[in-house]
Amino acid sequence: MKLIFFAALLSLLLAGKCNKDEKTPDCVTQRIEQIKTQPKWNPPAEVNQYSYKGRNVYLFNSPCCDQYNELIDANCNSICAPSGGITGKGDGKCADFSSTAIHVRLVWKDDR
Repeated sequence: MKLIFFAALLSLLLAGKCNKDEKTPDCVTQRIEQIKTQPKWNPPAEVNQYSYKGRNVYLFNSPCCDQYNELIDANCNSICAPSGGITGKGDGKCADFSSTAIHVRLVWKDDR
């Protein structure tokens, strides 16, 4: 019985360790801090991390209507705009994003 309890406890501890937040790249954190200096967006600013084509990427929503939602890599290099714009379909440079990207986590949402 003690062995089963110990095994269950160990599993819970390891599961918790695996779910710890990954380190957010400094350039992403800097962009978030810059957004915080602006008036609150409508819809509120939000950054989500995805796995796309084998790498971690970050999707920043736009501050308002008909603007592109920008997808960047861990060095803050712009990749594409998978959504937003007048059509809502982005800039067309990563049309497969919505069908192939895997949501990893919400990095930040402006809850002011």
